[in-house]
Amino acid sequence: MTDGAGRERLALADYVAGVRAADRAILGRAISLIESKHPDSAACAAALLEALAPHAGQAVRVGVTGVPGAGKSTFIECLGLLLCERGRRVAVLAVDPSSVVSGGSILGDRTRMQQLSRHPRAFIRPSPSGCAAGGVAARTRDSITVCEAAGYDTVLIETVGVGQSEAAVADMCDCFLLLALPGAGDELQGLKRGVLERVDVVAVNKADGAQEAAARRAAAELTLALHMLRGSEGVPVLTCSARTGAGVGAVWDKVEDCLARLRVDGGLAARRGGQDLRWFETIMEEQVRAVLRDAPWFAAAVRAARDEVRAGRLTPAAGASRVVAALRSAVGERDDKRAAGGGDEAGELL
Repeated sequence: MTDGAGRERLALADYVAGVRAADRAILGRAISLIESKHPDSAACAAALLEALAPHAGQAVRVGVTGVPGAGKSTFIECLGLLLCERGRRVAVLAVDPSSVVSGGSILGDRTRMQQLSRHPRAFIRPSPSGCAAGGVAARTRDSITVCEAAGYDTVLIETVGVGQSEAAVADMCDCFLLLALPGAGDELQGLKRGVLERVDVVAVNKADGAQEAAARRAAAELTLALHMLRGSEGVPVLTCSARTGAGVGAVWDKVEDCLARLRVDGGLAARRGGQDLRWFETIMEEQVRAVLRDAPWFAAAVRAARDEVRAGRLTPAAGASRVVAALRSAVGERDDKRAAGGGDEAGELL
């Protein structure tokens, strides 16, 4: 058996021991296993996550989003180096955009973050988004668990910054950081309301040289926009330069302030509990869909409805309703047989 990178799969105990020892090679292989779409990998990946879960959950999780060109990779490298020098162990989960045609991605973050990738206290893992909404990889959450189990106390999640479903980013981190650019008057037009509703800290990057004044104006405009949207909630807006390092430490101080507030009265635990519940529901829905896709009768019902829709004999809504009606009927028949004492086998849905 092979893992997601085409190498010979290790024994479960070897994965667990390697991750717990922070062996970078095995850590990468463990994440490849979790990201693998091969059916044979699913059971092993689930067992690995189950074994690692008791050792996870202690890290600070920070999501970094922003429009393309905001300098996310440069900012994360600057911040990561700063945190490493302060004694923290930093894992960066950098999500690269996938082609909707080939599914491939550039995976160039280790090239862009050369200094951080060489630091002994850092680990960088680029992953393809897989065309998932929110600019996050489908298994980024599980990769967080692996990194935390390896002893990394700070996990930075760099998103594609495509502006799709930012709730997906916010729902896997403790603090959500928006990186903006000078000239925010124009950028505000492109920021979705959902970003500003969920963001915890805003940093206007590239505040150096000729752009420093423009960055200050952008920060003022973003402060006003956030006040109008969220009232007295008080989202901090700062300026910084990832190129020179100016202000990056102050941005992290605001992240720590955000975390300190969340820890009061169990707010951080409540946030993570809600995130876990929503992730459970997402996984459950995915697995139910997978089970239905594998059921011959359901596949036939979908195929028939799809043909009718394509031919114009059914509207999309009517076609979907026909498939759901078939599913409801099958579930009802199963429940009736069980109630009549037919047993589980006699009334199997699939």
